[in-house]
Amino acid sequence: MKNLGFVGKLRRRPESESFFRLAKTAKQAIFVLSSMQPDAARRKKGRSKPDRVFRHSLVLFLLCLCPFTSQATELQAGAAQVKITPPIGAPMSGYYYERAATGVHDDLYAHALVFALRDVKIALVTLDLIGMGAPLVAQARQAIENSSDIRGDHVMISCTHTHTGPTIPRGTQRENSKSNAARIQAAYVKALPGQIALAVKQANSRLQPARLSTAVGHEDSISFNRRFFMTDGTVGWNPGKLNPKIIKPAGPIDPAVAVVYVVSAADEPIATYVNFANHLDTVGGLAYSADYPFTLSSLLSKIKGPEMVTLFAQGCGGNLNHIDVTTDVRQKGHAEAARIGMVLTGEVLKTYTRLRSIDPTSIGLRREVVKLPLPEVDGDAVARARETAATYDTPEAAPFMELVNAFKVISVHERQGRPLEAEVQVMTLGEDLAWVGLPAEIFVELGLAIKEASPYAMTIVTSLANGSLGYIPDRKAYAEGNYEPVSARCAAGSGERLVAASLRLLRELKQ
Repeated sequence: MKNLGFVGKLRRRPESESFFRLAKTAKQAIFVLSSMQPDAARRKKGRSKPDRVFRHSLVLFLLCLCPFTSQATELQAGAAQVKITPPIGAPMSGYYYERAATGVHDDLYAHALVFALRDVKIALVTLDLIGMGAPLVAQARQAIENSSDIRGDHVMISCTHTHTGPTIPRGTQRENSKSNAARIQAAYVKALPGQIALAVKQANSRLQPARLSTAVGHEDSISFNRRFFMTDGTVGWNPGKLNPKIIKPAGPIDPAVAVVYVVSAADEPIATYVNFANHLDTVGGLAYSADYPFTLSSLLSKIKGPEMVTLFAQGCGGNLNHIDVTTDVRQKGHAEAARIGMVLTGEVLKTYTRLRSIDPTSIGLRREVVKLPLPEVDGDAVARARETAATYDTPEAAPFMELVNAFKVISVHERQGRPLEAEVQVMTLGEDLAWVGLPAEIFVELGLAIKEASPYAMTIVTSLANGSLGYIPDRKAYAEGNYEPVSARCAAGSGERLVAASLRLLRELKQ
């Protein structure tokens, strides 16, 4: 495991303390200057007019520094969003078959929120995209460094995981580099880091004194564990509505709706950051859409004003989705996405009433690259996988799970034994608020384990942050089988390594 650095905790005092500290400094300076005079002069009764003028001027000069000092040491925040909707015709993400966009239902955005305290700045970026690999994240971070005074490693870039956005290439066999859609895709991806940097640059330019408040809501009616214990002894994945073989869900959900609300000194809304764990695969179709976060941001803007930026971050929902198998109601399309978005918005509004102000006295950051072992793959399996993969997107395509396994086997084989590298990033504001970024579709059990053991009062775990390594299930899911563990490019126990690294970094920052 490679530690990638630490920004220590920078303390700040209230403005009143800054005032009295400077007054004390002025008094000390006068004493020192007075002590430099000859003894005879200091024994004189009274002082000359020039001496009194000098002393008074010194005091006024030092006290005038108070506004500048308080401005440098108080929390500042700024937010912005930049449209990143691709051209029509780009390949769309999320499924094991080719499709290209034919329209736009709602635009996709890069949303950025920047915090500054003393000389340290951090940025949180959420993208209406399915995922983004570490190399492209590195390009975006470099672009941010080039266009602002924010260090690239002080930026957390996460994706919402919408399935109605563009495919972001990762060099897999599923990608057709010769099609017209692929050419549109290549041009889009080339420009994407600059658009992300622009969002951060604009947010950085809008920094202003800010106040911060947080709360956690509870919403358990719109997310469901999509793995189930079945009557035949197996664990099913998306087994279908009203399936009589379903016994019960094979795992929990995470109903937490984490809300971070940022306002200016004049109480004007700057941003609302919302974290919730649930797959964004509600809409379907061939029109670009941010899925239910579109409704969330639209409604909050109507309530709080169009200047407020809403950032939606995906929690640990690798094994969660919106499908309620206990009903026969169809749950697909924009109407369903709007329904889920309205329910989530309602919980955010209720959570606003329970907000608790926090006064951050520090910014902390740590990053660490955790090496994840690969699953075992033998030579015969590779040959069979290549034959199966060759049927992809043809009339003779192999069954879904066989394709899933084939692409996994080929991907693992091509790494030639090199472990996956997963960046774990932790950011903190003060003693109460922490973010953990993990670069994959993380099972809910792993996210819950981090939050339950974290030393911070509020810990937000964001998945698909700073990378996109596919699914990372918990250890027990590998023995249970089915889609996510079959698809996973890392071996059993990898998720628990990420939990251990996250908690270690959180505890180090808390010390």
